[in-house]
Amino acid sequence: LPVPISRQLVSLYTMVQNPNIAYLGMSDPVVLPPLWVRCDGSDPRHTCWLGAEPLRAGNKVTGVNIYMVSCDGPTADKTSFANLEELKMEHKIRHHSSVVTTKGFAQYELIAAAAIEDTIAESGSNIYVDITWNGVDKILETPPLISAATLNIALESGDPRSPVFQLYRELQFLLALAEGLKTGVTEWPEPPESESALKLVQEFLTDLKKKLDGDCVFGNKNETEKIKCDTAAVDSCIKSIFGERGDLDFTEQLWCKMKSKCVSSYQELIDCFTLVIKCLELGEIQPWIHQGSSSFLSRLIQQSYHGKMENVSLSDVTPIQMLLEIGLEKMKKDYVSFFIGESRSSLLFQDYFISTSVDLQEQVHRVQKLHHMLEIMVSCTGLLQFRHENLFPLTQICMKYYKENPLDEKHVFQLPIRPALVKKFFQNDNPEIWKVEISSGHGQKEVKTTWQVSTNAPVEHGANNSGLFSDSTVNGGGEERLYFITATQCSQVQFT
Repeated sequence: LPVPISRQLVSLYTMVQNPNIAYLGMSDPVVLPPLWVRCDGSDPRHTCWLGAEPLRAGNKVTGVNIYMVSCDGPTADKTSFANLEELKMEHKIRHHSSVVTTKGFAQYELIAAAAIEDTIAESGSNIYVDITWNGVDKILETPPLISAATLNIALESGDPRSPVFQLYRELQFLLALAEGLKTGVTEWPEPPESESALKLVQEFLTDLKKKLDGDCVFGNKNETEKIKCDTAAVDSCIKSIFGERGDLDFTEQLWCKMKSKCVSSYQELIDCFTLVIKCLELGEIQPWIHQGSSSFLSRLIQQSYHGKMENVSLSDVTPIQMLLEIGLEKMKKDYVSFFIGESRSSLLFQDYFISTSVDLQEQVHRVQKLHHMLEIMVSCTGLLQFRHENLFPLTQICMKYYKENPLDEKHVFQLPIRPALVKKFFQNDNPEIWKVEISSGHGQKEVKTTWQVSTNAPVEHGANNSGLFSDSTVNGGGEERLYFITATQCSQVQFT
Protein backbone atom coordinates (compact mmCIF):
# COMPACT_ATOMS: atom_id res chain seq x y z
CA LEU A 1 0.00 0.00 0.00
CA PRO A 2 1.10 3.63 -0.39
CA VAL A 3 2.66 5.04 2.78
CA PRO A 4 -0.14 7.60 3.51
CA ILE A 5 -2.79 4.86 3.53
CA SER A 6 -0.48 2.63 5.60
CA ARG A 7 -0.10 5.41 8.17
CA GLN A 8 -3.88 5.78 8.37
CA LEU A 9 -4.25 2.07 9.11
CA VAL A 10 -1.61 2.21 11.85
CA SER A 11 -3.28 5.30 13.34
CA LEU A 12 -6.69 3.60 13.41
CA TYR A 13 -5.14 0.49 14.94
CA THR A 14 -3.48 2.59 17.66
CA MET A 15 -6.69 4.46 18.39
CA VAL A 16 -8.74 1.26 18.71
CA GLN A 17 -6.20 -0.14 21.19
CA ASN A 18 -6.29 2.99 23.38
CA PRO A 19 -8.46 2.23 26.45
CA ASN A 20 -8.81 5.95 27.14
CA ILE A 21 -10.96 6.49 24.04
CA ALA A 22 -14.46 5.69 25.32
CA TYR A 23 -16.57 6.82 22.38
CA LEU A 24 -15.68 3.73 20.34
CA GLY A 25 -18.47 1.94 22.19
CA MET A 26 -16.25 -0.98 23.25
CA SER A 27 -17.25 -2.05 26.75
CA ASP A 28 -14.61 -4.79 26.83
CA PRO A 29 -11.56 -3.79 24.76
CA VAL A 30 -9.88 -6.62 22.87
CA VAL A 31 -6.11 -6.86 22.50
CA LEU A 32 -5.53 -7.11 18.77
CA PRO A 33 -2.71 -9.09 17.14
CA PRO A 34 0.24 -7.05 15.82
CA LEU A 35 -0.42 -5.19 12.58
CA TRP A 36 2.16 -5.05 9.78
CA VAL A 37 1.47 -3.21 6.54
CA ARG A 38 3.59 -3.80 3.47
CA CYS A 39 4.31 -0.50 1.74
CA ASP A 40 5.16 0.16 -1.90
CA GLY A 41 8.35 2.10 -1.10
CA SER A 42 7.35 5.05 -3.28
CA ASP A 43 8.09 7.65 -0.57
CA PRO A 44 11.51 9.35 -0.27
CA ARG A 45 12.53 7.00 2.58
CA HIS A 46 11.62 3.90 0.52
CA THR A 47 9.45 2.60 3.34
CA CYS A 48 8.74 -1.12 2.88
CA TRP A 49 6.91 -1.89 6.14
CA LEU A 50 4.94 -0.08 8.83
CA GLY A 51 4.16 -2.05 11.96
CA ALA A 52 2.31 -1.66 15.25
CA GLU A 53 2.50 -4.04 18.21
CA PRO A 54 0.60 -3.61 21.50
CA LEU A 55 2.37 -3.36 24.85
CA ARG A 56 0.60 -5.32 27.57
CA ALA A 57 0.31 -5.45 31.31
CA GLY A 58 -1.69 -8.61 31.84
CA ASN A 59 -4.85 -8.25 29.74
CA LYS A 60 -4.54 -4.47 29.56
CA VAL A 61 -2.95 -2.56 26.71
CA THR A 62 -0.59 0.12 28.06
CA GLY A 63 0.76 1.38 24.77
CA VAL A 64 1.81 0.58 21.21
CA ASN A 65 5.23 0.21 19.59
CA ILE A 66 5.21 1.65 16.08
CA TYR A 67 7.88 0.55 13.60
CA MET A 68 9.00 1.96 10.28
CA VAL A 69 11.21 -0.19 8.06
CA SER A 70 12.93 1.36 5.07
CA CYS A 71 15.12 -0.26 2.43
CA ASP A 72 17.61 1.10 -0.07
CA GLY A 73 19.97 -0.43 -2.61
CA PRO A 74 21.49 -2.58 -3.80
CA THR A 75 24.76 -0.67 -3.70
CA ALA A 76 28.47 -1.42 -3.40
CA ASP A 77 29.24 2.15 -2.32
CA LYS A 78 30.24 1.83 1.32
CA THR A 79 30.53 5.61 1.61
CA SER A 80 26.72 5.68 1.55
CA PHE A 81 26.56 3.52 4.66
CA ALA A 82 25.48 5.08 7.93
CA ASN A 83 27.88 6.37 10.55
CA LEU A 84 27.50 4.55 13.86
CA GLU A 85 27.94 7.66 16.02
CA GLU A 86 25.32 9.51 13.98
CA LEU A 87 22.90 6.59 14.39
CA LYS A 88 23.44 6.60 18.15
CA MET A 89 22.92 10.35 18.38
CA GLU A 90 19.77 10.20 16.28
CA HIS A 91 18.43 7.48 18.61
CA LYS A 92 19.21 9.54 21.71
CA ILE A 93 17.44 12.60 20.32
CA ARG A 94 14.37 10.67 19.17
CA HIS A 95 13.93 8.83 22.46
CA HIS A 96 15.26 11.48 24.86
CA SER A 97 17.85 9.06 26.16
CA SER A 98 21.33 9.76 27.43
CA VAL A 99 22.55 6.17 27.53
CA VAL A 100 22.41 3.63 24.70
CA THR A 101 23.78 0.11 24.26
CA THR A 102 24.84 -1.52 21.01
CA LYS A 103 24.66 -5.12 19.92
CA GLY A 104 26.15 -6.54 16.73
CA PHE A 105 25.02 -9.43 14.54
CA ALA A 106 26.76 -10.91 11.51
CA GLN A 107 26.03 -13.92 9.33
CA TYR A 108 28.65 -15.57 7.15
CA GLU A 109 28.13 -18.35 4.65
CA LEU A 110 30.70 -21.08 5.14
CA ILE A 111 29.62 -23.50 2.47
CA ALA A 112 26.71 -22.51 0.27
CA ALA A 113 25.15 -24.13 -2.78
CA ALA A 114 28.27 -23.44 -4.82
CA ALA A 115 28.72 -22.74 -8.50
CA ILE A 116 29.83 -25.69 -10.59
CA GLU A 117 31.75 -24.23 -13.52
CA ASP A 118 29.17 -22.06 -15.30
CA THR A 119 26.06 -23.51 -13.65
CA ILE A 120 24.53 -23.11 -10.24
CA ALA A 121 23.77 -26.23 -8.25
CA GLU A 122 20.08 -26.39 -7.40
CA SER A 123 20.45 -27.31 -3.78
CA GLY A 124 19.07 -26.32 -0.42
CA SER A 125 22.38 -27.13 1.26
CA ASN A 126 24.18 -24.48 3.22
CA ILE A 127 26.35 -24.04 6.28
CA TYR A 128 26.47 -20.61 7.84
CA VAL A 129 27.41 -19.07 11.14
CA ASP A 130 25.49 -16.45 13.14
CA ILE A 131 27.65 -14.30 15.41
CA THR A 132 26.44 -11.83 18.07
CA TRP A 133 28.43 -9.52 20.30
CA ASN A 134 27.95 -6.52 22.58
CA GLY A 135 29.63 -3.17 22.18
CA VAL A 136 29.87 -2.34 18.47
CA ASP A 137 32.61 0.17 17.61
CA LYS A 138 32.00 0.79 13.92
CA ILE A 139 29.82 -0.18 10.98
CA LEU A 140 30.79 -3.51 9.33
CA GLU A 141 33.36 -4.34 11.97
CA THR A 142 34.62 -7.91 12.10
CA PRO A 143 33.09 -9.80 15.06
CA PRO A 144 35.53 -10.22 17.96
CA LEU A 145 36.58 -13.74 18.92
CA ILE A 146 34.82 -13.37 22.29
CA SER A 147 31.46 -13.26 20.48
CA ALA A 148 28.74 -15.87 20.75
CA ALA A 149 28.47 -17.99 17.60
CA THR A 150 25.98 -20.56 16.34
CA LEU A 151 26.65 -22.89 13.43
CA ASN A 152 23.61 -23.51 11.23
CA ILE A 153 23.66 -26.59 9.01
CA ALA A 154 21.11 -27.53 6.36
CA LEU A 155 22.29 -30.27 4.01
CA GLU A 156 20.53 -32.20 1.28
CA SER A 157 21.94 -35.64 0.53
CA GLY A 158 22.96 -36.69 -2.95
CA ASP A 159 25.43 -34.02 -3.98
CA PRO A 160 27.67 -35.69 -6.61
CA ARG A 161 30.62 -33.76 -5.13
CA SER A 162 30.13 -35.35 -1.72
CA PRO A 163 32.84 -37.84 -0.65
CA VAL A 164 30.07 -40.27 0.33
CA PHE A 165 28.10 -39.98 -2.91
CA GLN A 166 28.67 -43.66 -3.78
CA LEU A 167 27.25 -44.61 -0.40
CA TYR A 168 24.26 -42.41 -1.21
CA ARG A 169 23.77 -44.34 -4.46
CA GLU A 170 23.90 -47.58 -2.52
CA LEU A 171 21.20 -46.19 -0.24
CA GLN A 172 19.08 -45.28 -3.28
CA PHE A 173 19.14 -48.91 -4.40
CA LEU A 174 18.05 -49.93 -0.91
CA LEU A 175 15.17 -47.44 -1.12
CA ALA A 176 14.16 -48.80 -4.54
CA LEU A 177 13.98 -52.30 -3.06
CA ALA A 178 11.89 -51.04 -0.14
CA GLU A 179 9.53 -49.27 -2.53
CA GLY A 180 9.28 -52.41 -4.65
CA LEU A 181 8.46 -54.47 -1.57
CA LYS A 182 5.71 -52.01 -0.71
CA THR A 183 4.17 -51.52 -4.16
CA GLY A 184 5.11 -54.73 -5.95
CA VAL A 185 6.90 -52.75 -8.68
CA THR A 186 10.70 -52.43 -8.55
CA GLU A 187 12.66 -50.05 -10.75
CA TRP A 188 15.80 -51.91 -11.78
CA PRO A 189 18.90 -50.12 -13.05
CA GLU A 190 20.07 -50.33 -16.64
CA PRO A 191 21.89 -53.60 -17.48
CA PRO A 192 25.60 -53.14 -16.72
CA GLU A 193 28.20 -53.08 -19.44
CA SER A 194 30.63 -54.99 -17.24
CA GLU A 195 30.16 -58.36 -15.57
CA SER A 196 26.62 -59.37 -14.61
CA ALA A 197 25.59 -60.02 -11.03
CA LEU A 198 25.03 -63.70 -11.79
CA LYS A 199 28.58 -64.12 -13.09
CA LEU A 200 30.03 -62.30 -10.07
CA VAL A 201 28.03 -64.46 -7.66
CA GLN A 202 29.13 -67.63 -9.49
CA GLU A 203 32.79 -66.63 -9.18
CA PHE A 204 32.26 -65.71 -5.53
CA LEU A 205 30.71 -69.11 -4.72
CA THR A 206 33.39 -70.96 -6.71
CA ASP A 207 36.07 -69.24 -4.65
CA LEU A 208 34.29 -70.23 -1.44
CA LYS A 209 34.13 -73.86 -2.54
CA LYS A 210 37.88 -73.88 -3.16
CA LYS A 211 38.56 -72.47 0.29
CA LEU A 212 36.28 -74.95 2.07
CA ASP A 213 38.90 -77.68 1.99
CA GLY A 214 41.49 -75.29 3.42
CA ASP A 215 40.94 -72.97 6.36
CA CYS A 216 37.30 -72.15 5.54
CA VAL A 217 38.11 -68.46 5.18
CA PHE A 218 36.27 -67.12 2.17
CA GLY A 219 38.19 -64.87 -0.19
CA ASN A 220 41.85 -63.98 -0.13
CA LYS A 221 43.23 -60.71 1.12
CA ASN A 222 43.26 -59.06 -2.28
CA GLU A 223 39.64 -60.05 -2.90
CA THR A 224 38.64 -58.78 0.52
CA GLU A 225 40.34 -55.47 -0.13
CA LYS A 226 38.60 -55.24 -3.52
CA ILE A 227 35.21 -55.86 -1.94
CA LYS A 228 35.85 -53.42 0.87
CA CYS A 229 36.84 -50.75 -1.60
CA ASP A 230 33.75 -51.45 -3.67
CA THR A 231 31.63 -51.39 -0.55
CA ALA A 232 32.79 -48.06 0.80
CA ALA A 233 33.38 -46.48 -2.60
CA VAL A 234 34.84 -43.39 -1.03
CA ASP A 235 37.68 -41.26 -2.30
CA SER A 236 40.95 -40.60 -0.55
CA CYS A 237 39.82 -37.42 1.22
CA ILE A 238 37.24 -39.29 3.27
CA LYS A 239 38.92 -42.65 3.91
CA SER A 240 40.29 -41.37 7.17
CA ILE A 241 36.76 -40.46 8.24
CA PHE A 242 34.60 -43.22 6.88
CA GLY A 243 36.77 -46.24 7.57
CA GLU A 244 36.45 -49.28 5.35
CA ARG A 245 35.25 -52.17 7.44
CA GLY A 246 37.40 -55.27 7.36
CA ASP A 247 34.76 -57.61 8.81
CA LEU A 248 32.33 -58.08 5.91
CA ASP A 249 30.56 -61.42 6.33
CA PHE A 250 29.13 -63.65 3.60
CA THR A 251 25.79 -61.86 3.26
CA GLU A 252 27.46 -58.43 3.15
CA GLN A 253 29.85 -59.54 0.41
CA LEU A 254 26.90 -61.03 -1.46
CA TRP A 255 25.12 -57.68 -1.25
CA CYS A 256 28.20 -56.00 -2.70
CA LYS A 257 28.06 -58.37 -5.66
CA MET A 258 24.34 -57.90 -6.26
CA LYS A 259 23.72 -54.24 -5.54
CA SER A 260 22.72 -51.55 -7.99
CA LYS A 261 25.75 -51.77 -10.30
CA CYS A 262 24.99 -55.41 -11.06
CA VAL A 263 21.46 -56.73 -10.50
CA SER A 264 19.35 -55.43 -13.36
CA SER A 265 16.24 -57.61 -13.32
CA TYR A 266 13.93 -59.61 -11.08
CA GLN A 267 14.88 -62.84 -12.86
CA GLU A 268 18.59 -62.23 -12.35
CA LEU A 269 17.90 -61.71 -8.64
CA ILE A 270 16.11 -65.10 -8.50
CA ASP A 271 18.96 -66.78 -10.38
CA CYS A 272 21.53 -65.40 -7.93
CA PHE A 273 19.66 -66.57 -4.83
CA THR A 274 18.95 -69.95 -6.47
CA LEU A 275 22.71 -70.48 -6.88
CA VAL A 276 23.41 -69.53 -3.26
CA ILE A 277 20.65 -71.74 -1.79
CA LYS A 278 21.71 -74.71 -3.92
CA CYS A 279 25.31 -74.44 -2.66
CA LEU A 280 24.07 -74.24 0.93
CA GLU A 281 21.78 -77.26 0.52
CA LEU A 282 24.59 -79.35 -0.95
CA GLY A 283 27.02 -78.28 1.77
CA GLU A 284 29.42 -76.94 -0.83
CA ILE A 285 29.98 -73.78 1.21
CA GLN A 286 29.96 -73.08 4.94
CA PRO A 287 30.03 -69.28 5.03
CA TRP A 288 30.66 -67.17 8.10
CA ILE A 289 28.06 -64.62 9.17
CA HIS A 290 27.97 -62.02 11.93
CA GLN A 291 26.54 -63.12 15.26
CA GLY A 292 23.08 -61.64 15.68
CA SER A 293 22.31 -61.41 11.95
CA SER A 294 18.54 -61.65 11.62
CA SER A 295 17.95 -61.74 7.88
CA PHE A 296 16.16 -64.67 6.26
CA LEU A 297 19.31 -65.63 4.36
CA SER A 298 21.32 -65.64 7.60
CA ARG A 299 18.77 -68.01 9.10
CA LEU A 300 19.15 -70.35 6.10
CA ILE A 301 22.94 -70.26 6.51
CA GLN A 302 22.65 -71.16 10.19
CA GLN A 303 20.34 -74.06 9.27
CA SER A 304 22.84 -75.24 6.67
CA TYR A 305 25.43 -75.73 9.40
CA HIS A 306 23.24 -78.57 10.67
CA GLY A 307 22.53 -80.00 7.22
CA LYS A 308 18.81 -79.21 7.29
CA MET A 309 17.24 -76.21 5.59
CA GLU A 310 13.64 -75.15 5.17
CA ASN A 311 12.16 -75.04 1.69
CA VAL A 312 12.38 -71.63 0.04
CA SER A 313 10.01 -70.43 -2.65
CA LEU A 314 11.77 -67.71 -4.62
CA SER A 315 8.59 -66.11 -5.91
CA ASP A 316 6.53 -62.96 -5.46
CA VAL A 317 8.40 -60.43 -3.29
CA THR A 318 10.51 -62.98 -1.37
CA PRO A 319 13.76 -62.44 -3.36
CA ILE A 320 13.40 -58.66 -3.06
CA GLN A 321 12.83 -58.91 0.69
CA MET A 322 15.86 -61.20 1.05
CA LEU A 323 18.09 -58.71 -0.78
CA LEU A 324 16.63 -55.78 1.14
CA GLU A 325 17.31 -57.50 4.47
CA ILE A 326 20.99 -58.22 3.78
CA GLY A 327 21.48 -54.70 2.37
CA LEU A 328 19.91 -53.19 5.48
CA GLU A 329 22.15 -55.16 7.82
CA LYS A 330 25.25 -54.27 5.86
CA MET A 331 24.51 -50.54 5.63
CA LYS A 332 23.56 -50.29 9.30
CA LYS A 333 26.98 -51.66 10.21
CA ASP A 334 28.64 -49.21 7.81
CA TYR A 335 27.01 -46.21 9.48
CA VAL A 336 27.47 -47.48 13.02
CA SER A 337 31.15 -48.08 12.24
CA PHE A 338 31.51 -44.38 11.47
CA PHE A 339 29.49 -42.95 14.34
CA ILE A 340 31.02 -45.16 17.01
CA GLY A 341 34.53 -45.01 15.58
CA GLU A 342 34.72 -41.30 14.69
CA SER A 343 32.33 -39.46 16.97
CA ARG A 344 32.25 -42.09 19.72
CA SER A 345 28.49 -41.93 20.05
CA SER A 346 27.76 -45.56 20.95
CA LEU A 347 25.81 -44.62 24.07
CA LEU A 348 23.50 -42.43 22.02
CA PHE A 349 22.23 -45.14 19.72
CA GLN A 350 20.20 -47.07 22.28
CA ASP A 351 19.25 -49.41 19.41
CA TYR A 352 16.85 -46.86 17.87
CA PHE A 353 18.65 -46.48 14.53
CA ILE A 354 19.59 -50.16 14.19
CA SER A 355 16.54 -51.78 15.77
CA THR A 356 15.07 -54.84 14.04
CA SER A 357 11.90 -54.81 16.15
CA VAL A 358 10.17 -52.42 13.71
CA ASP A 359 9.05 -53.33 10.19
CA LEU A 360 11.44 -53.19 7.24
CA GLN A 361 10.04 -49.92 5.88
CA GLU A 362 10.69 -48.16 9.19
CA GLN A 363 14.17 -49.69 9.36
CA VAL A 364 14.93 -48.25 5.92
CA HIS A 365 13.60 -44.85 7.04
CA ARG A 366 15.96 -44.88 10.01
CA VAL A 367 18.91 -45.79 7.80
CA GLN A 368 18.04 -42.73 5.69
CA LYS A 369 18.35 -40.67 8.86
CA LEU A 370 21.76 -42.20 9.53
CA HIS A 371 22.91 -41.26 6.05
CA HIS A 372 21.74 -37.67 6.42
CA MET A 373 23.63 -37.40 9.71
CA LEU A 374 26.71 -38.89 8.04
CA GLU A 375 26.56 -36.26 5.28
CA ILE A 376 26.49 -33.56 7.96
CA MET A 377 29.44 -35.06 9.87
CA VAL A 378 31.48 -35.53 6.69
CA SER A 379 30.91 -31.92 5.65
CA CYS A 380 31.89 -30.59 9.04
CA THR A 381 34.94 -32.85 9.22
CA GLY A 382 36.24 -32.45 5.70
CA LEU A 383 35.42 -28.80 5.11
CA LEU A 384 35.45 -27.24 8.58
CA GLN A 385 38.11 -29.60 10.01
CA PHE A 386 35.94 -30.41 13.01
CA ARG A 387 37.42 -32.79 15.57
CA HIS A 388 35.85 -35.11 18.09
CA GLU A 389 35.08 -32.42 20.66
CA ASN A 390 32.94 -30.64 18.03
CA LEU A 391 31.55 -33.70 16.26
CA PHE A 392 30.33 -35.33 19.46
CA PRO A 393 27.84 -32.58 20.50
CA LEU A 394 26.72 -32.18 16.88
CA THR A 395 26.05 -35.91 16.69
CA GLN A 396 24.06 -35.67 19.92
CA ILE A 397 21.94 -32.86 18.49
CA CYS A 398 21.26 -34.74 15.23
CA MET A 399 20.46 -38.04 16.91
CA LYS A 400 18.15 -36.44 19.46
CA TYR A 401 16.26 -34.70 16.66
CA TYR A 402 15.95 -37.82 14.52
CA LYS A 403 14.83 -40.02 17.41
CA GLU A 404 11.85 -37.69 17.76
CA ASN A 405 11.17 -36.50 14.19
CA PRO A 406 10.87 -37.91 10.66
CA LEU A 407 13.56 -37.41 8.02
CA ASP A 408 13.79 -33.73 7.05
CA GLU A 409 16.73 -32.65 4.93
CA LYS A 410 15.59 -29.01 5.07
CA HIS A 411 15.87 -28.91 8.87
CA VAL A 412 18.53 -26.52 10.14
CA PHE A 413 20.68 -28.10 12.85
CA GLN A 414 22.21 -25.57 15.22
CA LEU A 415 25.42 -25.98 17.18
CA PRO A 416 26.90 -23.34 19.53
CA ILE A 417 30.61 -23.00 18.75
CA ARG A 418 33.60 -20.83 19.55
CA PRO A 419 34.11 -18.22 16.80
CA ALA A 420 37.79 -19.20 16.64
CA LEU A 421 36.75 -22.48 15.01
CA VAL A 422 35.54 -20.68 11.88
CA LYS A 423 37.55 -17.46 12.06
CA LYS A 424 39.28 -18.17 8.75
CA PHE A 425 35.86 -17.96 7.08
CA PHE A 426 34.79 -14.60 8.49
CA GLN A 427 37.91 -12.61 9.35
CA ASN A 428 38.78 -12.09 5.69
CA ASP A 429 35.34 -12.39 4.16
CA ASN A 430 32.31 -10.20 3.60
CA PRO A 431 29.18 -11.05 5.62
CA GLU A 432 25.85 -12.00 4.10
CA ILE A 433 24.18 -9.96 6.84
CA TRP A 434 25.66 -7.37 9.18
CA LYS A 435 23.46 -5.59 11.70
CA VAL A 436 23.78 -3.21 14.62
CA GLU A 437 21.04 -2.77 17.20
CA ILE A 438 20.97 0.42 19.26
CA SER A 439 18.72 0.27 22.30
CA SER A 440 17.75 2.29 25.34
CA GLY A 441 15.27 1.90 28.18
CA HIS A 442 14.27 -1.26 30.00
CA GLY A 443 11.39 -3.72 29.99
CA GLN A 444 8.36 -2.51 28.04
CA LYS A 445 9.92 0.93 27.70
CA GLU A 446 12.87 -0.44 25.77
CA VAL A 447 13.14 0.96 22.22
CA LYS A 448 15.51 -0.03 19.44
CA THR A 449 16.96 1.36 16.26
CA THR A 450 18.33 -1.23 13.84
CA TRP A 451 20.60 -0.68 10.85
CA GLN A 452 21.43 -3.61 8.58
CA VAL A 453 23.13 -4.49 5.33
CA SER A 454 22.35 -7.77 3.55
CA THR A 455 23.14 -9.40 0.24
CA ASN A 456 19.53 -10.52 -0.11
CA ALA A 457 16.63 -8.13 -0.51
CA PRO A 458 14.50 -7.86 2.66
CA VAL A 459 11.26 -7.64 0.64
CA GLU A 460 9.97 -9.89 -2.12
CA HIS A 461 9.94 -7.35 -4.93
CA GLY A 462 13.73 -6.96 -4.60
CA ALA A 463 14.52 -10.68 -4.52
CA ASN A 464 15.65 -10.76 -8.16
CA ASN A 465 18.65 -8.65 -7.25
CA SER A 466 19.85 -10.94 -4.46
CA GLY A 467 23.47 -11.94 -4.18
CA LEU A 468 24.71 -9.69 -7.01
CA PHE A 469 28.27 -8.50 -7.52
CA SER A 470 29.34 -5.10 -8.76
CA ASP A 471 31.82 -4.41 -11.54
CA SER A 472 34.09 -2.57 -9.14
CA THR A 473 37.01 -4.31 -7.53
CA VAL A 474 38.45 -4.36 -4.06
CA ASN A 475 42.15 -3.49 -3.87
CA GLY A 476 42.45 -4.09 -7.58
CA GLY A 477 41.09 -7.62 -7.52
CA GLY A 478 38.10 -9.71 -6.60
CA GLU A 479 34.43 -8.83 -6.64
CA GLU A 480 32.60 -6.63 -4.19
CA ARG A 481 29.20 -7.61 -2.90
CA LEU A 482 26.16 -5.46 -3.48
CA TYR A 483 24.28 -4.74 -0.29
CA PHE A 484 20.73 -3.76 0.53
CA ILE A 485 20.50 -1.26 3.39
CA THR A 486 17.63 -1.72 5.81
CA ALA A 487 16.83 0.61 8.70
CA THR A 488 14.18 0.02 11.37
CA GLN A 489 13.06 2.86 13.62
CA CYS A 490 10.81 2.42 16.63
CA SER A 491 8.60 4.91 18.42
CA GLN A 492 6.40 4.33 21.41
CA VAL A 493 2.90 5.55 22.20
CA GLN A 494 2.05 5.24 25.91
CA PHE A 495 -1.61 5.12 27.00
CA THR A 496 -0.91 5.45 30.73
